[in-house]
Parts: sequence; structure tokens; C-alpha cells
Amino acid sequence: MTELTPMRSGGRAARRAARAKPLADHLRPIRPGMEGGTYKPLSDADVQAIHTAALDALEQIGLADAPPSGVAYLTGAGAVEGEDGRIRFPRALVEDMLARANREVVFPARDPAHDLHLSGTRVHYGTAGAAVHMVDAQGRVYRESTLQDLHDAARICDQLDNIHFVQRPMVARDVTDNLELDLNTIYACCSGTTKHVGASFTDPAYVPEALEMLHMIAGGEDAWRARPFVSNSNCFVVPPMKFATESCEVMEACIKGGMPVLLLSAGMAGATAPSTVAGAIVQAVAECLAGLVYVNAIAPGHPAVFGTWPFGLDLRSGAMTGGSGEQALLTAGCSQMHKFYGLPGGAAGGIADSKLPDMQAGWEQMCSNVMAGLSGLNMVYEAAGMHASLLGFCHESLILGDDIIGQALRCVRGIEVNEETLALDQMRAVCMGGPGHYLGTEQTLARMEQDHVYPSYGNRASPKEWDEQGKPDLIETARVRKEAILSERSRAAFDPQLDAALRKRFNIHLPT
Repeated sequence: MTELTPMRSGGRAARRAARAKPLADHLRPIRPGMEGGTYKPLSDADVQAIHTAALDALEQIGLADAPPSGVAYLTGAGAVEGEDGRIRFPRALVEDMLARANREVVFPARDPAHDLHLSGTRVHYGTAGAAVHMVDAQGRVYRESTLQDLHDAARICDQLDNIHFVQRPMVARDVTDNLELDLNTIYACCSGTTKHVGASFTDPAYVPEALEMLHMIAGGEDAWRARPFVSNSNCFVVPPMKFATESCEVMEACIKGGMPVLLLSAGMAGATAPSTVAGAIVQAVAECLAGLVYVNAIAPGHPAVFGTWPFGLDLRSGAMTGGSGEQALLTAGCSQMHKFYGLPGGAAGGIADSKLPDMQAGWEQMCSNVMAGLSGLNMVYEAAGMHASLLGFCHESLILGDDIIGQALRCVRGIEVNEETLALDQMRAVCMGGPGHYLGTEQTLARMEQDHVYPSYGNRASPKEWDEQGKPDLIETARVRKEAILSERSRAAFDPQLDAALRKRFNIHLPT
């Protein structure tokens, strides 16, 4: 018996070594673009009612405050400008533009391995937002966010498997000039990650210089237009039912420059959108349909994401409720409308109202991330790191959010039922003359990495083992991981010659 021990130990060691190696992409239990869509909070009749109400809103109410260029594009396509200045959208026009819309949108990344294929119910999680504070999880304090914080967030995202894209999650408060803020935001994100990046612009006049920077990074305008690895997150409306004039002009410039667009409608239920979940979805759908008409009037088939982002509101206090069950329903309901139209869509998920990465943050982030994934939402924005209802961002929470999203993606994958997974042959072998348990069987060992998602930071040890480990703290574990990532050179760092050229042409605030 003693002679067998080394063999068993060696076999166990070999299995552990094999498990430590990254799995091939096709064997991973979770991966970007997994198919969701099993959760449908709306009935078919509900979906049709929301669609009809949205069309009624566009035809009868319309949107105000379109810029002159937008009025020209929209009326040229068939919209009607009323004497009250509002642009109204006949049903036939909306249906025609829906037919023209691009349904097979790809958001490229600098590294093609991270390209986002946004058709159907393929699910991707990423960051977003405009937090103005960094959360110091150890000191339990908030401070203003900086450009270095943003760059570090991009670097961390680049090494997290379950963060699939990086839209700017915070504002660099130490860059006070708006043009330099927009340009440095692009630089900080693109030099931190090779995943797809989302950015916004404060003025349409800034877009040409941003495109010049992107052409330099891409290796020329043609290379950029072939693979636009940055999209424009565009709040083209100011709910309720008004165009955001300057943002519309930004959108026009981005479309002409070949940049994909996120059409973002972010009403607050009970304040700038109806207080009911259904009503908030109706308004968001109507506003984004108006945006879809706008985009396709400029450039038919231009890549755009239908960004219905209605947010919940605590009607007792007026506080945002990004971590509520209502928010999860808003997001899942919007996702179902995206599927009704057959359009790539995005919405908010994973927001925590909690001020720190604590138990409240955990349940808030998990609730909407799971429901967004199960609903088949193509782009789950703000999925990790966001606190205080989007006012704060936390690097440690971003890292822990990767674990949360991993479990959410396992829910998205669902239950596979086939001859192998039904396991009748295993049951027969184990129960009839076998060991009476499934531990160590060939089938269990063969599938343990393919079927199960193991947390990187969550602790599943027994209380005794946990005590022997020194009672590791979750936040401290994430902090150690953060420091390890940031101690290494960014994997997305630009070639020295390119970096020198960018710094010569633009006022880059990050140190070399």
C-alpha cells in the first residue's frame, strides 16, 4: 500500500499542473459571446405593446432640439418637423430604417482575439461610466479620479478574462482642458488594453484630432476604417424625448470618421422617464429608435448599438438605484426589445449603490449581471467596479467583479442535456460493483475544468483551512492582484517610436 502512495501523489500533482495551464478557448467553461436569451421577463404581447407605444410616441410626440444638420438628415429621410420644432417619425419611416440597420455588427479590438461579435444573443461584459471618484477600499475613503487611475483600470481590464471590453469607467479630474481630456482618455485606455475601447467627446470640434490620434495608433486612416477599435459612446438624447444638440453633432462627426456608435438613452425612471418599468422601457426604445433613424439617414448600415439604458430611482429620496431588482428588470426588458428588433443592444448591469466592495455590492452586482446575461444582452456596460450609483470606481472591485461575471456567465451557459451529461453509464458503473461515489472517476476528472467555473479570488476553503491560511481578506487578495498587474509593463503599451510620435503631436499627461 505504501508503494502506491507516490504514484497517486504524482498523478495528483500532474493533474494539478494540467489544471494550472490555460484551457484552449474551445474547452473553456465560459468565454466571450456565449449565447443567452433564456430569460424573457416580457410576454410576446408585452413586447408588441411596448413596440406599439414607442411608435405612437415617435409619431405623436416626437423629439425636440435636433441640431440644424440633424433636422436636415431626418426630414430628408422622411421625418416631419412640426411648427413646435419637434421632429416626428412616421411609422413607415421607422420600419424602413429598421430594415436598413446593420444586424451583424462587429466591434473590433486592437487584438483581433478580442473582437466583439454582437449579433443574436451573444453576451459580453465590460466597463463604462463617468465616475468622478476613486474608491480607496482599504482607507474607506473617496478621492477624485485621475488619468493614471483610468490607465491603471484599462491595464487591469486587459488581464481579466471576463471583462470583454473597456469603455471609460471614470473621468480624469486632473486633466482640466476638455480637448486634452478627450485625447488623453483615448491614449490612457488604448495604451492600457488591446480590447475594444469606448470613448466619448465633449465637443464635435474635438473629433478630428481624436481621429488623427486613432489613425496614428492604427497605422493609417485605411487601417483604422477597416478595424475601428474605439467606439463613440453617445448620449444623443436628453430624456425625456429631446435630442442633445452637441452630442448629435459629435455623433455625425464620428459616423463620418468611420467610428461605431453606441446610441445611449439614459432616462431616470420617475424623474426623466416614466416611473413604471414598462413606461421607462417604452421611452428608451422610442428614443433609441429615433437615434437609429438618425444614424441610418446619415450612413445606411453604419455599425450602431441600440443603447437603451433606463435607470432606477428610489422615489423616497431621489437616489439612483443601479443595484436594485427594478434595475435588473429594466435591463432585461430592454434586452428583450433588442432581440425583437434583431438589433445589437447594450444596457447597464453590475452597478452597485454600495459605497464599498462589501456584501451589499456583491448582491447588487450579481443580480443585474446575471439577469442581463440570461436575457442575451450583447453589451453589458458598467458590469464591474462601479460604486455609489456610478459616482465611484474601485480597482479592487473591478478585479472581484471578474469573479462575479464568471459565475454570471456560467448561468448564461445553462444546463447541457445529452447522453454524456445525463451520465446513466456513470451511474451504472459506480453503483453496480463500483466504488459507490463519483470522486476521481474518469468522467469527473475529464469534465471538471470544462463544466465548472472556479473563482480566482473567492475562498471555498473549510473554516479550519481558512484559519490555517491566515484568514485571507477578500479585498486584500484583490489588492495584491492589482499590485502584481500594475508592477509589470502594460501589454498594450505602444511601440516606442509610435509613443514618441503621439507625445510630440499631442499633449499626453501620462508619464513615459
